[in-house]
Amino acid sequence: MIIGVPKEIKNHEYRVGLTPPSVKECVKHGHSVLVQSSAGQGIGASDADYEAVGANIITTAEEIFATAEMIVKVKEPQANERAMLRVGQILYTYLHLAPDPEQTKDLVKSGATCIAYETVTAAKGGLPLLAPMSKVAGRMAVQAGAHFLEHPNGGLGALLGGVPGVEPLKVVVIGGGVVGSHAAHIAVGMGADVWVLDNNPDTLEEHWQQFGRATNAVFSTQSSIEEHVISADLVIGGVLIPGAEAPKLVTKEMIKAMKPGSVVVDVAIDQGGCFETSKATTHAEPTYVVDDVVHYCVANMPGGVPKTSTYALNNVTLPFAINIANKGVKQALLDDEHLRAGLNIHSGKVTCEEVAQELGYEYHSALDVLTN
Repeated sequence: MIIGVPKEIKNHEYRVGLTPPSVKECVKHGHSVLVQSSAGQGIGASDADYEAVGANIITTAEEIFATAEMIVKVKEPQANERAMLRVGQILYTYLHLAPDPEQTKDLVKSGATCIAYETVTAAKGGLPLLAPMSKVAGRMAVQAGAHFLEHPNGGLGALLGGVPGVEPLKVVVIGGGVVGSHAAHIAVGMGADVWVLDNNPDTLEEHWQQFGRATNAVFSTQSSIEEHVISADLVIGGVLIPGAEAPKLVTKEMIKAMKPGSVVVDVAIDQGGCFETSKATTHAEPTYVVDDVVHYCVANMPGGVPKTSTYALNNVTLPFAINIANKGVKQALLDDEHLRAGLNIHSGKVTCEEVAQELGYEYHSALDVLTN
């Protein structure tokens, strides 16, 4: 199979679909890999590094899209990239379609087979292709929050962990999953007063077993969210409904009641955000202020640490990519129910139920579209 790796063009996105070691694995399996010139620059990988493992360096994205049978990316295709997709071509990347009707419309129109990293499942549960970036984003969320709590950056001017004789700040993490547990890990390490809210008793139990008294685990209700958000110095939103738009758990009224200079970080912004006041930002302009509260809503947070993120991502995406290339996409999807869960659009039909419900499309099961 001919595999294409275009350079990412989203604002301040420095990750790349395949690392040189991943390309080497693809080539070892007999596949041809086309990599756009300078695509790996953000992770410190030169064109020569890719050529050394058997990649063909291509000057333009247009040539890659025109030639490759499978496009491997990191972020969702931008409008000009979507226009280059063709019938039967495979797109393998993060999509986050539920809050993005324009992208969904274009992908349906393209006739391509679109597999979303974020909805691929695992036998033991969870979302294995989303998890590495959730880990990175959870950790970055605390770093970003601490940075913007500094007075020159618009914050209230206090240190997350305080110092002896000065109390630490209160960090509230909404959602105790992968994002939440990694955010809590960093916040605890920085000495903050950490509170984690979740409505799954098993998640709270796991959290208690991991952190003990180092954090406070609270069952999430509208009342508990309101109580803890209003009293927080830093709020991190890490909730997720796989494939669907994130629920708006923090209202405008809660934001308005927070102390001036407090900070909120919406890690769920890729799925529309979990604060009513959230809107996507970029690494170029990461924050804005609503009612004296600093909002950090960067939609590709892990892109800020591209080397860590790309290698962590490739660890989990590469086996599926090779399987697709070896078997062909139809057979790979039929053989693996977990990869099949990642199929969001195929031949003009929406095959992710949550996306169909959110955006008003007719839902077609992946098995039906693959076998009929």
